[in-house]
This record gives sequence, C-alpha cells and structure tokens, in this order.
Amino acid sequence: MKAISSTSKASALVAILLLAGVGATTGCQVQVAGQTLPSAYYLHDDIQYFPKGPQMKLQREADALKSYNDSQKQR
Repeated sequence: MKAISSTSKASALVAILLLAGVGATTGCQVQVAGQTLPSAYYLHDDIQYFPKGPQMKLQREADALKSYNDSQKQR
C-alpha cells in the first residue's frame, strides 16, 4: 500500500476546515417539522411593509352574515 503524504493530509484538513467554516457562517432558511426557521441574519433583514387592513380578520364574512340575518328578519 502507498502511504498518504503529509501534504495531502494537510490539504484534506484545510478543505474540511474550509467546508465547516462555510457551513457555520452561511445563513439560510430551513424547514423543520412544517416551520420555516429564519436565517442567521434575520435581525439585519429589511423591514417589510404590510398595509393596514381591517382589525377584524374575517370582516367580509361578518358583513355577509349580517346582511343574511337582516334579509331573514325582513321576510
């Protein structure tokens, strides 16, 4: 068998350390059990704008139910 030289061992060690460093410093979103977890840089992300909407999330459904009840009372 041919012995592995010390330079190839050193280059393999450098490659492993480089890959470990890249993996540790890279931030990305992952999904775990249906949850989307934020990247490592979520505190530095841009703030997204969400336009103001109705306070009640089901406003259209409530309006439709009210109009249905009003029409039933008129009958």
